[in-house]
Amino acid sequence: MKKQLVHIKGTKEGLVLRLDDCCAYADLLEELENRVSEGGLDNRVDVQLDLGFRFLTKEQKNDLVQVVEKSGNMHVSSVFSEVISVNESNEMVLASKRDTYIGIVRSGQIVQATGDIVIVGDVNPNGRVEAGGSIYVLGKLKGQVHAGFEGNKDAIIVASHFEPTHVFIADQIDIMSNEKTFISQHVDQIIAYIDQNGVIAYERLQEAKNLRPSLNTIQGGS
Repeated sequence: MKKQLVHIKGTKEGLVLRLDDCCAYADLLEELENRVSEGGLDNRVDVQLDLGFRFLTKEQKNDLVQVVEKSGNMHVSSVFSEVISVNESNEMVLASKRDTYIGIVRSGQIVQATGDIVIVGDVNPNGRVEAGGSIYVLGKLKGQVHAGFEGNKDAIIVASHFEPTHVFIADQIDIMSNEKTFISQHVDQIIAYIDQNGVIAYERLQEAKNLRPSLNTIQGGS
């Protein structure tokens, strides 16, 4: 019996087409074309293509999408696999990197990091810290901070004493003023983050594990 190369599964979102990741690409393409041409769909449906552990070029992925959508009743909403490219892997390594700066960030000084950064010291007025990930200041934050400067909206800013002049997270900016009563009343141990409305918000540090559960990588305690 010939091995089935395309498995179709229905979900609430539409269909998932699980494509065999061991066979020749040409054989996979041929069977996919045969399966989607069988019809049987009355309405247009969203389709996810699951490549398993097969790595495909951008052009090959486009070929699969065209084959599926040629039927007219299917729209490919996503294509995913269990493998990533070398560039994607390198980007993930850089994003997970955490640097430590020990000392005072003085006026006019800029400290930068590709991933997260921990500042063991104060950030003085007109001092600036920029990070591709999150920023943790174990001291007084009175300067400017920009977390997630390459667009990471999950990045956060934490400071033991929180009195910055400017807060940036991804493409959002917040200029501090006396009108921010929450911060003036809770200067110590503040976390800044982008909330569900896409704007910068502030909470006590105790809320960090609820706001960003992925930060908690060590289990234990009560």
